Amino acid sequence: MQTSNAPAAIGPYSQAITVGTMLFTSGQIPLRADGTLVEGDIKVQTRQVFDNLRAVIEAAGGTLAQVVKTTVFLKDMQDFVSMNEVYEAEFGGHRPARSAVQVARLPRDVLVEIEAIVSLA
Repeated sequence: MQTSNAPAAIGPYSQAITVGTMLFTSGQIPLRADGTLVEGDIKVQTRQVFDNLRAVIEAAGGTLAQVVKTTVFLKDMQDFVSMNEVYEAEFGGHRPARSAVQVARLPRDVLVEIEAIVSLA
């Protein structure tokens, strides 16, 4: 699956794969659709990640309300509270299952990467 409304994969993988009625997104980082990096704090970067996730999910015919699980990768767990403020605002009352982990390094040295599993049924 591919949409021009989100950054193209920067390696040998897809933006997302559909298996039956399930959509599995690749991790999204704060790149604009043209591939340029969004500079800024964790909130700015998390908003861009959600713009990318939304674009990929919508291209598959879904919405954020259909996300059943996310995995959040943070460069620094000290950013958890600020990331979570944006995360909560993006999902509203929807509460998908989630894991959040700190990692040693992310692509392009960004602060956050998020992947999602979506039920398109």
